[in-house]
Amino acid sequence: MTIEQKASILIVEDEQAIRSALVDFLEFHGFKVSQAVDGLEAERTVAEKQFDLILLDLMLPKISGEQLCQKWRREDLQTPIIMLTAKGQESERVGGLNLGADDYITKPFSLEELLARMNAILRRTDPARAVGQKFTFGCLQVDIPALKVTRDGDQIEISKREAALIQYFAANPNRVISREELYKEVWGETMTDLGTRTTDMHIAKLRSKIEHDPAEPKIITTVRGAGYKYEQ
Repeated sequence: MTIEQKASILIVEDEQAIRSALVDFLEFHGFKVSQAVDGLEAERTVAEKQFDLILLDLMLPKISGEQLCQKWRREDLQTPIIMLTAKGQESERVGGLNLGADDYITKPFSLEELLARMNAILRRTDPARAVGQKFTFGCLQVDIPALKVTRDGDQIEISKREAALIQYFAANPNRVISREELYKEVWGETMTDLGTRTTDMHIAKLRSKIEHDPAEPKIITTVRGAGYKYEQ
């Protein structure tokens, strides 16, 4: 099942024409869509229901998108937020991201570009949504619920952490992933010196299980000074 078929989206937009176009487009692509016409309704809706992603207009009646984003992040809401706004200046974009938005797109925008950005965020924030529970990873067949991978007909047991690492790399192919990102997304913590060593140790242990030659890895490669990469 694709990302779009699973994801629940909240659209917070006061302009009816834009809101209706977004609802139609996202429902066509299989998203489960809810909507709010002002900041106050959005605040109530998010308090009552959990979403996978929020599309948030910056200029809203009653409570602005900026205020909402700041409030939600202060309350530790982890739901990804893409801000929608007519403000195109760089300072406005940077301001929105500093408030805690995950991405920022200015009106008028391409619906296809918005879809691509949404999918990228959903893959990053929920790898299982992108690749599922059973999938191919390089030359391996991965079974997340069973905590096993199959290589050349042999079954290899993996830990929950190793499964999470594989799932994250599989959801983000052909992209350099820093140690900081891995530690934040897989361990759920902010990177420290200890976190750097922990990440490297887990990658080394995982390679010892899944690579034919851990000294010359082909599935999870090291990008010197930048992090790790899975090339699909």
